Amino acid sequence: MALFAKLFSSFIGLISLFTIVFIIGMAIFLFFWVGKKAQEDAKNAGQQ
Repeated sequence: MALFAKLFSSFIGLISLFTIVFIIGMAIFLFFWVGKKAQEDAKNAGQQ
């Protein structure tokens, strides 16, 4: 629990937390975006 207290109380800890959350959010976004583009590309390839 001391680790979380240090993470939320210091400036560097908050920047680290923001970075971790941002990277996880970006990974989730890219996962779904690439999946959507792959489905669109597969659909377009079938129409030609």
